[in-house]
Amino acid sequence: MTVQASKRQGASPRDLAAVFVGSLIGTTLRVLLDGAIAHDPDEFALSTLIVNVIGSFVLGLLVAALWPRVPGWVRVGLGPGILGSFTTFSALAVSIVTLAQGGEIVLAIVSIVVSIGLGMLSAWAGLALGARLRPGQPPEIAEAQE
Repeated sequence: MTVQASKRQGASPRDLAAVFVGSLIGTTLRVLLDGAIAHDPDEFALSTLIVNVIGSFVLGLLVAALWPRVPGWVRVGLGPGILGSFTTFSALAVSIVTLAQGGEIVLAIVSIVVSIGLGMLSAWAGLALGARLRPGQPPEIAEAQE
C-alpha cells in the first residue's frame, strides 16, 4: 500500500466553507436526534451512543467507498464538517463524568465500554461495506496480485 504525502500548506477558502456548511448540517441533525431521544443528565445518554455509532459507521463507509474518488473539500465537508459536528466525544465524556459523580460507577464503565466497542465495531462494518460498494478492486489488492 502506497501512502502519498500531502503538500498542502493549509485549508483553502473552499475547504473552510465546506466544513462550515457541513457543521451546520451535522449540528442540526445532532440536536434533532437529541430532542427525539431526550434523557436526564444523570441517566445513560442513549442519544449520544446512537449518534456516535451512526457517525462511526457512516465515516467508515465514506472513507472506504468515497474518499478515493472525491476532492479534498468534499472529504472535509463530510468528515470533520457533518460527521465531526454530528458525533461528539465531549458529550460522551460529560455523560460518563456525570454518571460517576452521581454514584453510577458501574453504569459509567458500561457506557465507556459499550460506546467505544460499538463505535469501533460500527466503523469496521462501515469500512467493510464501503469496500464492497467501491467499484473495482482496491489498488492495494490489485498491486499484490501482480
